[in-house]
Amino acid sequence: MESNTAADASEATGGSADAQRPVSLSDEADLDAFVGDAAVALVEFYTDGCGICASMEPVIGNVARGVEADLAVGLVNPRDDPPLVERFDVRSVPLFVLFVDGEPVARRADGFVPGDELTAWVEEHAP
Repeated sequence: MESNTAADASEATGGSADAQRPVSLSDEADLDAFVGDAAVALVEFYTDGCGICASMEPVIGNVARGVEADLAVGLVNPRDDPPLVERFDVRSVPLFVLFVDGEPVARRADGFVPGDELTAWVEEHAP
């Protein structure tokens, strides 16, 4: 049966079909747990109504599938948890923060970033 091809292929590699979709994080505690559970995590800080932010969601999913590292991808709206604004010095969105072993190692806030450029940035900073 061909309808299960993607799921079968994913199970064969040990993942699920949705493993590379960005995970919505609701607050600082969710963010801390998410990055703590992943060896490498890319988190996009966004706001509702930000068109560039919305256009980056499929791009970061593709980046997660395209990098060498096992990359977890999350989305968080810092307006939902204001301490995040100060903690990560959010001045503009989208802001991308790369975490390795739970610690932020790189950040960029350059507006729309093409997938190949974001992939290269992740690979440059991830082990």
